[in-house]
Amino acid sequence: PQQVHETIRASVEANSCNLWLSLCLVRQRYVLGDSAMHQMAQSSVFLSGMGGLGIEIGKNIALAGVKAVTLHDTKQCETSDLGCNFFISKEDVLNQRMRVEAVCPRVAELNPYVHVDMSSSALDDNTDLSFLSKYQCVILTEARLSLQKRVNEFCHSQQPPIRFIGCDAYGICMRVFCDFGEEFEVSDATGEEPKEIFIQSITQDNPGVVTCMDNQPHGLQTGQSVVFREVNGMVELNGAARQVSVISPHSFAIGDTSQLQPHAHGGFFVLVKTPKTYRFAPLQIHAAMLALDTFQEQHVNAELVRCLSRTAMGTLPPLAAAVGGIASQEALKAITGKFAPLQQWFYLDAIEVVRPLQSLPVEEFLPRGDRYDGLRACIGESMCLELHKLKVFMVGCGAIGCEMLKNFALLGVGLAKSSGEVCITDPDLIEKSNLNRQFLFRPHHIQKPKSITAAEATHDINPDLHVNAHLNKVCPATEGIYSDPFYSNMNVVVTALDNVEARRYVDSRCVSNQRPLLDSGTMGTKGHTEIIVPNLTESYNSHRDPPEEEIPFCTLKSFPSVIEHTIQWARDKFENAFAHKPSMYNSFWQTHSSAEVVLQRMQAGESLEGSFQVIKLLSRRPNQWVQCVGIARVKFEKYFKRKALQLLHSFPLDTRLKDGSLFWQSPKRPPAPIDFDLKDSLHFTFIVSTARLFAEIYNIPYSEKDLSEEEVARILSDVEIPEYRPSEKVKTDETVKKPDQMKMPQSSEEEREAVSQLEHAIVTDCVTAERLQMSPLQFEKDDDSNGHMDFVASASALRARMYSIEPADRLKTKRIAGKIIPAIATATAAVAGLVAIEMIKVVGGYGFDSFKNCFFNLALPVMVLTEPASVKRTHIRDNIYFSIWDCWTVYGNEDFTLSDLMSAVRDKYGIEPTMVVHGVKMLYVPVMPGHSKRLKLTMQKLIKPSADRRYVDLTVSFAPEADGDEDLPGPPVRYFFTSDGETP
Repeated sequence: PQQVHETIRASVEANSCNLWLSLCLVRQRYVLGDSAMHQMAQSSVFLSGMGGLGIEIGKNIALAGVKAVTLHDTKQCETSDLGCNFFISKEDVLNQRMRVEAVCPRVAELNPYVHVDMSSSALDDNTDLSFLSKYQCVILTEARLSLQKRVNEFCHSQQPPIRFIGCDAYGICMRVFCDFGEEFEVSDATGEEPKEIFIQSITQDNPGVVTCMDNQPHGLQTGQSVVFREVNGMVELNGAARQVSVISPHSFAIGDTSQLQPHAHGGFFVLVKTPKTYRFAPLQIHAAMLALDTFQEQHVNAELVRCLSRTAMGTLPPLAAAVGGIASQEALKAITGKFAPLQQWFYLDAIEVVRPLQSLPVEEFLPRGDRYDGLRACIGESMCLELHKLKVFMVGCGAIGCEMLKNFALLGVGLAKSSGEVCITDPDLIEKSNLNRQFLFRPHHIQKPKSITAAEATHDINPDLHVNAHLNKVCPATEGIYSDPFYSNMNVVVTALDNVEARRYVDSRCVSNQRPLLDSGTMGTKGHTEIIVPNLTESYNSHRDPPEEEIPFCTLKSFPSVIEHTIQWARDKFENAFAHKPSMYNSFWQTHSSAEVVLQRMQAGESLEGSFQVIKLLSRRPNQWVQCVGIARVKFEKYFKRKALQLLHSFPLDTRLKDGSLFWQSPKRPPAPIDFDLKDSLHFTFIVSTARLFAEIYNIPYSEKDLSEEEVARILSDVEIPEYRPSEKVKTDETVKKPDQMKMPQSSEEEREAVSQLEHAIVTDCVTAERLQMSPLQFEKDDDSNGHMDFVASASALRARMYSIEPADRLKTKRIAGKIIPAIATATAAVAGLVAIEMIKVVGGYGFDSFKNCFFNLALPVMVLTEPASVKRTHIRDNIYFSIWDCWTVYGNEDFTLSDLMSAVRDKYGIEPTMVVHGVKMLYVPVMPGHSKRLKLTMQKLIKPSADRRYVDLTVSFAPEADGDEDLPGPPVRYFFTSDGETP
């Protein structure tokens, strides 16, 4: 009975784990992979110390999804804990609860599939450490060095060794130490997915040199190995792994190829990931080496020692968040062997935060018996008060937004009693997949607004905060809500969202209103922060990442070479058939409500945009499920057989180009027609999912029985597939561009056919209100029951099979088709902590040298802190300069003319305007006919402002120094409609 019970319990745990994996940890799975995820689900962690750093680590590990966590602590809740531990409340302090008792149930809430228990037993030099043997990883925080050495020695001596992590927090400085044993094997040091790189040539030499096609960088390092595939001529390389020696970014040597056959054409290579072993020394050795260095203490920077010693008893919550993210990632590495571990120390400090505060009186830093004592010991009372009255506008309440709100609560940002405010906005609702990173949300919050829920959760952490939650998307359409006065009322703006265009828009508003912007983002284990300060730094819009390369249409249409091409093709098919066409159909019949009128206009020779596509959809519209299955079968034939036959007819396998080279050579792959076989699960999935989607857009009901293989087979037995006849007109080449179906010219024969089809539909009473309506679908990747991913995955896999491309599993297909950004809570916590540290400097009005941008990759691990890009000043002429932050101002009145504006600019700024533009409207361009007459018109008449509009920003060009030169650019000119700048 006991064995049966254990088996049932293990089965339930496994199913629960799989459920959590599939529903909540999608974005984390793309970071770690399923193997690492399953290893975590079988691992137990011991975490000691429930202070600010410990609770950050506990939160991140629980969210990640280990099997069990034991939280250990021996201290009682105190008021100072409220400023560093977001899971301890005032009630816990008043009731004198133990810290571990207070936080344990709240950590457990983060992930119902992680077993969280607690211990408050003594852990000291006399404790029997054998109880640690059941854990795979032990993490100590708030522990003396002697205890850390003793526990580390025990862990290091075990077989297999228990992975040990020691973390220390001393106010503005924190450190992490890792010891994972004598031999720690890492399966994947970087986590980067190897790419298929196509080959231009391989020399027959010693050594043989491989050159990448189109000078594509290979990204290899000497000593790594690659495996070759689909090489023509030098076929001995296929399937073989060769060690490389890098020659250039585009070429490398692979050893002796002189005895192999000559390389004819094509092929590609992929990096072979090999396990790597790391060796760790115990803390005892490191401590001994540190002792040998004590004689150098007199040479240590005195200012540094003074800063560290004075703040050592304090707490800087954002620093704990950043280091907690890093330490948590090391714990996950210890458990899974995924990513390169820290070797072996990591230090992070915020010395630049406290350095400018050294001249303040000692009273600034003394405790006052409230939740901010730890923070006050680091930054002083005056800075705390500045944080309390801060007004922050944060856009986005996702993973980074939740972490930022937690930091705001611990720092006391935006207190109601100090007239401070935290205004947040996010239009999204909470989804189940959010729960493992957006830690303020719980299962009962699903389908509730993110911003409102996050505000309530933040208020629970610090009831004194004034959090104002909105549900708006920040874009030009909401400019009336988030107007210039709104931005001017805010001290700091924070962006916590993925959308690049939205971030650029917010940045432009911050520049226009001279407001600092704190931006950050993550992708997997990578993270970055960017600090934008008026008149000191460049803005977010000052730099642009290279545009994402689009797959050429001809590649998608006819010449896919990698799996990404087939997935994008399938995604485009979904969008065209089930979203675009139904939307176009509805739009057409909303514009033209009567089919009879459309027929009359077409018979009269009038061209109606989209009419041919719409009439074709109307005439072929199915009425029953069996017709939907028939359409799906015809689509299969078209996509996976006739397409291949037509391409091979147009370009036979022996086709050669003008230079004599083969047409079908790498990266082009010749297709192979696929014969339909219902017993092939991929074929069946495509038919059923396609039929379902057609049924949904045409509002045709179907039952579960209709989806069975027997019923589908019965329907298909009556479907006739017309005999294939190759077309001589079709010729696909690499220059073909995607056509605009709405605007394609139609032949007179097609016009007659369309008129005939519409006549027939009207005569046969097929034109009803219901038949003039379709139901467009919006691609939803996370609902496995809707058939969307079934269609994309099966269509992509079938096309990959047709072109002999290595298929992708459903998880990878979903990531690419759904454009999912990999994410993990450790990186999210780290970037939010780093951003909050910079916010303190912004509030303090620190100088340029104090600010730091950051890039990190926790997988490697590497962290790079750099100065922001300083603002550039553009020379106009003489001694006149401007930067992106400059905005010249002119105050007018009701009678102020365009000529008055130009004179005012000249008199105030010493340079003659030559052209004035408002948005896309040219107010004054000298060469334009009639524009000279506009000089006498009032600005009110030219711009026609709304009643509540205080000003407009104008783009003005200026006269060059010499005749014939181009006009000179300048800053925007802000024209106020009244002399006092108030609403007219």
